[in-house]
Amino acid sequence: MSRKSHALTGLGAVVVLAAALSGCAGGSAPSTAASPIASAPADGSAPVANGVAQVKVTLTGGEGGDKCTADYLTAPAGPVTFTVENVSSTAITEVELQSELKILGEKENLAPGLPAAGFTVTLDGGQYTLYCLGATPETQAFTVTGQAAASPTGSTATLLNEGAKEYAVWVNGQAADMQVAVGNLKAAVDSGDVAKAQAAYIQARPFYEKIESDVEGFVMPGFKVDDNKGNLDYLIDMRASNLDEKVGWSGFHAVERDLWKAGKITDSTKKYAADLASNVDKLVDVVKTLTFKPEDLANGAAALLEEVQSGKITGEEEEFSHTDLVDFNANVEGARQAFAYLQPGLEKIDPDLVKQVVTQFGNVDAALNELRDKASPGGYLPWNEANRDKHRRALSQAVLALQQPMQKIAEKVATAK
Repeated sequence: MSRKSHALTGLGAVVVLAAALSGCAGGSAPSTAASPIASAPADGSAPVANGVAQVKVTLTGGEGGDKCTADYLTAPAGPVTFTVENVSSTAITEVELQSELKILGEKENLAPGLPAAGFTVTLDGGQYTLYCLGATPETQAFTVTGQAAASPTGSTATLLNEGAKEYAVWVNGQAADMQVAVGNLKAAVDSGDVAKAQAAYIQARPFYEKIESDVEGFVMPGFKVDDNKGNLDYLIDMRASNLDEKVGWSGFHAVERDLWKAGKITDSTKKYAADLASNVDKLVDVVKTLTFKPEDLANGAAALLEEVQSGKITGEEEEFSHTDLVDFNANVEGARQAFAYLQPGLEKIDPDLVKQVVTQFGNVDAALNELRDKASPGGYLPWNEANRDKHRRALSQAVLALQQPMQKIAEKVATAK
């Protein structure tokens, strides 16, 4: 995820049913088998094959900016497969389909020349946004015709609890994607190619940062709560500033140090990457067991924003690669997703608060958007001392303005009926 300047479709935009969200969590790749001939609807919307509408998104680079071109911007209600092929764009890094603040499906790490890949989502009639980070323009309206989604019904507590269940599906999808990305990082490290490993590191980091507040503090069986040897969050994400000498170095940032500070891959680097992959595998199993209450989502979102203030804006997180803004973006995306799953219920409790939060998310996006740099790893300016001195205050103030209304949500949803 991971936040960019996302266009919001407004508070009255379509709300996707829980079944649709469950079906699209993490995205599913289209089949590589030969596709049946698709029938083209008379209204000019995307053709349908085996009951699934087919939309091809092509990414290209060149003079006038990088383009994200969908062959159809209308589809009938039901399953829709978005197949994304990056022909020649070096600037577009991901493609998402959004509704309100929710990311319904996405494909990231889209390097030019790779085979086409994509995701399938089940959509109700209404307006959506196709978002292509780094494209000109970045957003396009996507229309789904036919049966519109029913307005949320039931008590406020019911809506909030349904949102919490949907959020758990999303968290599972992020954990599964992290497992794949960390496997790619390990493979790159094992190959001995530093540049390839650096790129894989940057691609893997956002998945953890989006769900960090959900997975903190998990201790493996047989270990005490205060024993970092069994704390998965510590083993995966320890930094130099919180290093436990009894445990030693491990996790993402041990790999980061070798790739950027030392600039080489050693046998120790390979062990760090192998240990990281093993611990992420264990974490994925833990995540599958998680359940959430509505207040957990609110508290987790607040914790992610606190993480932005304490670790990312200070430059402490990515001490060696200086890619802190990639993590910043992911923390904000994680907070946004948690809020989005609470939004239908929260609208009934305090619609003015919802508007405040939506506005402040937009302001954070705008502040972060000013720091984009297509030439830098991860798509943002390196968060070195010079850039921190220049931009830290504005970023911090934008996040603080978002934190203030967000802090009110947990109490409101915990007592909802």
